[in-house]
Amino acid sequence: MVPGRNSADFTLPVTMPAMMASQQADGSVDCQLTEIATDRLPPGDVTIRVRYSSLNYKDALASQGHAGVVRKLPHIPGIDAAGEVVASGSPQFSPGQSVVITGFGLGSDQWGAHAQFIRVPAEWLVPLPEGLSLRQAMIYGTAGMTAAMCVEQLLANDISPSSGPVVVTGASGGVGSIAVGILGRLGFEVAAVSGKPAAAELLTGLGASRILSREEATDRSNRPMLKATWAGAVDTVGGSILATIVRQMRYKGTVTACGLVAGAELPLTVYPFILRGVRLIGIDSGFYPIERRAALWSKLATEWRPAMLEELAEEVSLQDLPAKIEEILQGKIIGRTIVRVD
Repeated sequence: MVPGRNSADFTLPVTMPAMMASQQADGSVDCQLTEIATDRLPPGDVTIRVRYSSLNYKDALASQGHAGVVRKLPHIPGIDAAGEVVASGSPQFSPGQSVVITGFGLGSDQWGAHAQFIRVPAEWLVPLPEGLSLRQAMIYGTAGMTAAMCVEQLLANDISPSSGPVVVTGASGGVGSIAVGILGRLGFEVAAVSGKPAAAELLTGLGASRILSREEATDRSNRPMLKATWAGAVDTVGGSILATIVRQMRYKGTVTACGLVAGAELPLTVYPFILRGVRLIGIDSGFYPIERRAALWSKLATEWRPAMLEELAEEVSLQDLPAKIEEILQGKIIGRTIVRVD
């Protein structure tokens, strides 16, 4: 990898603002907005001026130096980025081009996008799809890509609006709310499971036909199967809610699973799988092939675009991030938080 060629009229500044997590003398980790030298950026093919990023639960963990997310400190969180190329050593990308990055090693294996500039391998980048602004791309971010992958798998397994109702858990979160919006746009009958009554109006506007509480969506009995209710499901929480949904699937129903905030254990028997042919598909957006990402980004910009995309997001600055990190760790955020970097 090479640092890349600069555009004729751009010179990388000596320092840049960034949210940096650092270990303190007492062993604690503190994340603060600071100025760091740009010559500390990691090697890579393409240097990007970040205009917008987003705040994800993984970013909040990275800000605390969580060992399962961050390899070493100091570290800059931010797994999503949208901005313009300012230097490129790759023939695929030119200075001035607008690009999007979600996943791969950004914000975990290497410094992320809660900073004015990033430098990354060219194979991590997708050109900004026509029809989306940089800001809108970050309303989606990793959450939108994950939701799109879930919907893609439902469709690939012959789940259509005529198949019957679908259920989305954790519907007030980033992945869940976007999944509700995509499915609603595609004409599905959507039941949204949320523990936040304040999110009901937003979820209904996105296309949910009914709202279920966590308690309504959880069956703690030991029955191996429950009444066949759902044709498809997008589960973002795991645990007992996921186990309930699997037991409620209709014949040949498909469940996509992408989260574990409600627990990593899955108390199930094999009966739903061998008697109803239920399919449980794990979704991991981190290393999804780049060419398939581009196709999903195109859909998110057009026919899969939720009716209330703008209403999903709250915009904050880098300076606002510490307070928002506390909120996301406490489960208080509804929808998406996008970060205005520049």
